Amino acid sequence: MKKWDSEISSMIWEKKYKYQGSPDIPADKSIEDTWNRIAVAVSAHEKNSARTKREFLEILEGFRFLPGGRIIANAGTARSSVTMFNCYVMNTIEDSIEGIFDSVKEAAVTQKQGGGVGFDFSTLRPSGSPIKGCEAHSSGPISFMQVFDSTCRTIMSAGQRRGAQMAVLRCDHPDIEEFITAKRNNQKLHMFNLSVGITEKFIRAVRENGTWDLVFRNHTYKTINAAALWELIMRSAYDFAEPGFILLDRINKMNNLHYCETICATNPCGEQPLPPYGACLLGSLNLTQFISAPFTKQAKVKYSELESVTRKAVRFLDNVIDISKFPLEAQKKEAFSKRRMGIGITGLADALIFLGIRYGSPGSTKIASEIMRTITHAAYETSVSLGSEKGVFPAFDATGYSSGNFISTLPKELQKTIKAKGLRNSHLTSIAPTGTISLLAGNISSGLEPVFAFSYKRKVRNGHESDSAVHEVNDYAFMKYMEFIKAKQHPDKLPDYFVTSDDTTPHEHIEIQAALQEFVDSSISKTINIPADFPFEEFKNIYMTAYEKGLKGCTTFRPSEHMSGILVKEASKEDKKGEKTAPHEIKQISRPIELEGITYKIKTPLSSEAIYLTINDIMDENGVRRPYELFINTKNLQHFSWIVAMTRLISAVFRKEPDPSFLVDELKSIYDPNGGYFSEGRYVPSLAADIGLVIEKHLKKIGFIKDGQNGKTEKANEFGVDPSKLMICPQCNNKTLYSQENCFKCLNCSYSKCE
Repeated sequence: MKKWDSEISSMIWEKKYKYQGSPDIPADKSIEDTWNRIAVAVSAHEKNSARTKREFLEILEGFRFLPGGRIIANAGTARSSVTMFNCYVMNTIEDSIEGIFDSVKEAAVTQKQGGGVGFDFSTLRPSGSPIKGCEAHSSGPISFMQVFDSTCRTIMSAGQRRGAQMAVLRCDHPDIEEFITAKRNNQKLHMFNLSVGITEKFIRAVRENGTWDLVFRNHTYKTINAAALWELIMRSAYDFAEPGFILLDRINKMNNLHYCETICATNPCGEQPLPPYGACLLGSLNLTQFISAPFTKQAKVKYSELESVTRKAVRFLDNVIDISKFPLEAQKKEAFSKRRMGIGITGLADALIFLGIRYGSPGSTKIASEIMRTITHAAYETSVSLGSEKGVFPAFDATGYSSGNFISTLPKELQKTIKAKGLRNSHLTSIAPTGTISLLAGNISSGLEPVFAFSYKRKVRNGHESDSAVHEVNDYAFMKYMEFIKAKQHPDKLPDYFVTSDDTTPHEHIEIQAALQEFVDSSISKTINIPADFPFEEFKNIYMTAYEKGLKGCTTFRPSEHMSGILVKEASKEDKKGEKTAPHEIKQISRPIELEGITYKIKTPLSSEAIYLTINDIMDENGVRRPYELFINTKNLQHFSWIVAMTRLISAVFRKEPDPSFLVDELKSIYDPNGGYFSEGRYVPSLAADIGLVIEKHLKKIGFIKDGQNGKTEKANEFGVDPSKLMICPQCNNKTLYSQENCFKCLNCSYSKCE
């Protein structure tokens, strides 16, 4: 039985991938049982199933090949209706009420079975457009997106997998400006990632500072300055981390199936541009397992072994297509017609550390490029062989396929063979988020991202909310280095090739992504992390550089004061000389006749009437301004007694406690059983939590506490991660959420928006 490299890996297996058994199928007792269950199921239809099973076990054991999480959890189980495909792009939305709600229904069915979905909303007429036959006007795509948003949230609330959605709107749609700013400081579309569909024509107009027509069905609704629209996109991405953009013309130009499909959208994390009803099937090669003699001068990539495992992984995923279920018949037809798959990589940053190469350096881009070239060429060669053995994919057209721009990058002999014989799969490579399966494999670095942190703490639960503890989680390469140097405690200094995302420049992020994209036929899910103090003018150049480097899309994340939950850097543990801090003792002071205070307005969807919260302050004997009393006023008397009780209790705490800031955490942790709401861009789990947020704001405003000094900051710091990376988690409401691989993940409750 495998001895787990870390407790987090064992926990991930227990919680997500261990099969609990059924009357006909035994439970997994170990990870070896899990691999055996999968290998048996995926090899069952092979002519020599015993030999194929052994080959699949060889690549699964030791975590050399990591199938998508849906495959690990479901293959060989009694779950007869689940899909093993991670994500879908939905059908073209018809511009009618009937068409829109048909799409809502199909999306709901897909999400019910666990599939993330992407949509192109560019087919819907802009707001204010006339609707024939009823003397009314359309409310526009953004309003209908809210219907999809609510549906996704409802399915998630019903206990299914967390919903993930991508919304795309073309850069020439008349409602594009509203789309770009749709998620700012309001309750809209929090179940969506947003991407603008960018065209080559728009890029030229931006560079030439030309005009830009916003058009729908050949009618120009508005003409604006292209550079101004670009500025709006960039400013929103800089301040709010959305929207990203996808380069529609490049995606379609480089599409192997350019002759028979048009792509207008991607899956939720962007690594799979897909046609209507398209689906993506994912698996990743764990690069840490293909490095010999790590940390030595003899360290090198085992390319022949990487090639061999890739060939077996292609057969593996091709077989999964045949045994998977599909939410919709149209999705099944699309999948069987083209047999798309997305073999990618994970553990790149750790592999580079094994090789003694700094992530983002010229040497790292060269190695990354060669690794991906090896994988892609082996994958296409294998698909050709599978085509001869089992038949080519039905949509194959020799002339159209062989004339594709990506196919022209393959070796000449391979191009000739593809044209003559065909191949089994239309697409073979993609680099997807691998957060959970990377943890399963020993906390290897995720996907193509730099290491998040070499050592941090994460909350691990064992079945019950109360049965949890914070455990140290060490990066895989870091653990192996400690074993290599036989160290019993963390060294004071690591070699200079040990770098994290904090040490990686935006330019280095792009260079790595571009080096890989050259040999990826689909796309890549990646977040380019931007320092909070990065100048806006330089930030704008990142997107243009991404375009010039040949990327198919770009997503950035910069901690910003405009985004709720972003923490500032932790203050020094030692108080700066001369600064006043909250006293350890408080001497009771009689209330003066007059007190100064501030009144705050709270507006919630729970009531049409606003709540006005007043906090009055007093100066204590140490010269520190501190809160003394709190009053709440509202026209809504539904909860009058509750409000009076709360104001009296909070006021008593203000007067009695030396440091009443603990109230902030207590109030913010209160959840309303009927659900919370979004306010000013942040999730608020209850009205009591909203009051806690106001108190926190007030304490900071009067200088009683500094940013980074309240309880939640301490909780974030408990995890050993730079607080400036973190946001508030919509599930556990702790400031322990970080962005990686175009996805949000939580250190505290294991929430992931994408998995």
